[in-house]
Amino acid sequence: MKVKVNQECIGCGMCIDICPEVFEYNDEGLSTAKSEEISDSLNDSVTEAMEACPVDAIEAE
Repeated sequence: MKVKVNQECIGCGMCIDICPEVFEYNDEGLSTAKSEEISDSLNDSVTEAMEACPVDAIEAE
């Protein structure tokens, strides 16, 4: 799975709380994906983070 955080991010931190293995804050205080490619074992956590994002800023394919 590939994942990224788009420009809609407001920095609420929900994704980081749910899946800190994939998401972190950048220098601007917004969320970013640590790596674009993630392991299959984290798919469920990333999906949960996507569903929790209040502005739908997480994109996955």
